[in-house]
Amino acid sequence: MGAHIYKKLEIVGSSPTSIEEAVNNAVTKAAESIRNIKWVEVLETRCHVENQKIAYWQVTVKIGFTLDDN
Repeated sequence: MGAHIYKKLEIVGSSPTSIEEAVNNAVTKAAESIRNIKWVEVLETRCHVENQKIAYWQVTVKIGFTLDDN
């Protein structure tokens, strides 16, 4: 087995419920088209406000994954 080569992809997940769910939503969506996900880095956390209340959370993450060996 050779050295692992990784790639990182930056995406934003959202949730009306929580920061954790926003991260989970981002990972779940990324996993539909990316294999070999190994880690997640949380870069930013923010929330969208409507009518003076938090409407939903937004979390910017970097998804780390290994590239396929060919």
